[in-house]
Amino acid sequence: MNGDVFLSPPSSRSVVVVPTYNESENIERVVATVLALEGAGLEGGMSVLVVDDGSPDGTGDLVEALRRSHPDRVGLLRRAGKLGLGTAYLDGFRHALGAGFEFVCEMDADFSHNPEDLPRLIEACLPEEEGGRGAEVAIGSRYVDGLRVLNWPLSRLVLSYGAGVYTRAITRLPIKDVTAGFKCFRRSVLEAVPFDRVQSNGYSFQIEMNYRAWRLGFRIVEVPIVFTERTEGESKMSGAIVREAMRKVWELRGRAVLGRL
Repeated sequence: MNGDVFLSPPSSRSVVVVPTYNESENIERVVATVLALEGAGLEGGMSVLVVDDGSPDGTGDLVEALRRSHPDRVGLLRRAGKLGLGTAYLDGFRHALGAGFEFVCEMDADFSHNPEDLPRLIEACLPEEEGGRGAEVAIGSRYVDGLRVLNWPLSRLVLSYGAGVYTRAITRLPIKDVTAGFKCFRRSVLEAVPFDRVQSNGYSFQIEMNYRAWRLGFRIVEVPIVFTERTEGESKMSGAIVREAMRKVWELRGRAVLGRL
């Protein structure tokens, strides 16, 4: 991994961590959209930190060019190969905290999450005296205030929604969209979560981070967003990812009961 992800000290309060593997068709537009964002909590603009797992399609090289054009707003963390979604986020979070960001978001690189919704997530995490909702974790939710998913087959929708019902039944986690990967954390949350004990490396990573934040007593809110299935590139979903998530909820519940979370 490279050490200096930003070529110049970041000037903004907020950053979004974006893991990539073969996202050359999307990444330049994603970064450009993020850099153009404005709103509360975005003084100095919003930064983006791409964590690339050695994409053979040149994704990392595209981001490197953007980093040189925006040295204090675009960061790049290159990793040796496909090391998993969970470790990509954790590595990105570590570097974001080290760079001093106050609000750390996460988002997919394929426009299934609309970057223009990021200011709404950040606003939810702003203190009330700054006009925010005072949350400590804001989740871009597909299942709050109705169903907000486009271009998914019924089987995928049933799987996703069913995962939420299954997870809530076992863990009592008070979140409707438990596997959402579109979030904003206050830095205090990430500082409190013991990264070395987070072991999920697929979509269950989202469940684990939610569960740990909730058990630590942080306030979590869901912000309604529209999720659109990717139109460019290939989905990373697999049966192994689903099976890992099903096992992980029992493991998390068991650890919590035994006081070993």
